[in-house]
Amino acid sequence: MNLWFRLLHLLLCSLFRPKLQAPFGVSRLPFRVLPNDLDSNLHMTNGRYWNIFDLGRLDLILRMSLGKVALREKWAPIVGAGTIQFRRELKPFQRFTLETRLAGWVGTRIIMEQRVLVGPEQKVVTRALLVTGIYDRRARSFVGMERMMAAIGCDTPPSPPLSAAAEALLAADAALKRDDD
Repeated sequence: MNLWFRLLHLLLCSLFRPKLQAPFGVSRLPFRVLPNDLDSNLHMTNGRYWNIFDLGRLDLILRMSLGKVALREKWAPIVGAGTIQFRRELKPFQRFTLETRLAGWVGTRIIMEQRVLVGPEQKVVTRALLVTGIYDRRARSFVGMERMMAAIGCDTPPSPPLSAAAEALLAADAALKRDDD
């Protein structure tokens, strides 16, 4: 992650922001496009979105009280696959909101949705879906949703139905793994 000042700001602010209800809380973080976010077309470079998405996922983990558990248990959040769609550009110094939420889960695989929104009408600029998980370094395996929710004192409701896009992402991820064999 090469956004050190934004990371430090996030860590400090997360101490004072309200907790999010697991597993359906939604993280919303305000940002502004800075000069070091720009590419030669003078809009936010495609790669920067992925870096900023890291901050949204971290905020979600911290504010759902999973951060302390992860440190104690030696768990690590992992991104396994992702897809992104760019709909509009972000110009220099433009304000935007990053929204991060859990879209559903299957076993140890958690689908996260992250959206970049602009303006009072909250138009979608960019939308990404990611296959993520929590990796237990001690056990050398991924943590199931039930264990993760129990660790933070929450019941595990059933996953919401996965969207067609989430199902397609899981299928693409599985196909890429088969291609490696």
